Amino acid sequence: MADEDGGGAGNFVWAIALIIIVAIIAAVVMSGGFLSRGDKKIDVDIKTPAR
Repeated sequence: MADEDGGGAGNFVWAIALIIIVAIIAAVVMSGGFLSRGDKKIDVDIKTPAR
């Protein structure tokens, strides 16, 4: 016999929470550029005062 103690609902909640956590991690990785292709060129102009 199957246990009917509401375990299925708890598993569903954990599954949704896991999907949300994975989506957040994927968004952070994609916005950070870790998975993007191509070179990123940064142009920095450093000026020092004359002596």
